[in-house]
Amino acid sequence: MKSGKREMEKKSEISCVIEELSMVIIVKPCGENHEVAHIPIKPFLSICYLILQILDKIGPTMAVLRQDVFQNIKRLELMHESNPTMISNNLVEILKLEATEGNAKKGSSCSKAFVWLTRTLDFTSSLLQILSKDPDKKMDKIVEESYDVTLKPWHGWISSTASRVALKLVPENKTFINLLKTEDEDGEMLNHKMQILGSLLVPFLEDIHCILRLYNLDKLKST
Repeated sequence: MKSGKREMEKKSEISCVIEELSMVIIVKPCGENHEVAHIPIKPFLSICYLILQILDKIGPTMAVLRQDVFQNIKRLELMHESNPTMISNNLVEILKLEATEGNAKKGSSCSKAFVWLTRTLDFTSSLLQILSKDPDKKMDKIVEESYDVTLKPWHGWISSTASRVALKLVPENKTFINLLKTEDEDGEMLNHKMQILGSLLVPFLEDIHCILRLYNLDKLKST
């Protein structure tokens, strides 16, 4: 048991996300048959928790985003725990329920939490893809570029301004890369893993966005 625990401790967050994504199957709606759509709750939340650990390594600049991610994860967990039979481990059931009740876009709905968690995954995917393609690019530029294409279009003025200020706290890319690596990894190994992660995240997120469009949640903006 102790040996197994030590092996788990040696794995980087990126390796763990790759393992989780490799086992997740999302079923998109087929034509008019929307009932088949399925997103498993527990694996999705596990991936979000791992992404949270990656964001932590960027430092204080991610504090606000990290808090939002954590709150949104807890919101979905609470919904699932309070309705384990009805929801049946399918996030799409939550979207369907809130859409039927007319609550999907109101207040602190689980649908909104799911949308913003997806966008955070978009942001992280973009960041790691850019970093893997250009490891020498300045980290603040990578974060800014990723933010501009994934989160900024949906943020209000206050959130956008706060994000610009936070960019000044981004670490150097060498520091960030060293934080992502395990002791037995070098830069080339990490780069390869980031490329693998990107190849898994892109289709994973495309399938999720397909379902968000189904429930008219893809254009949801912050207040």
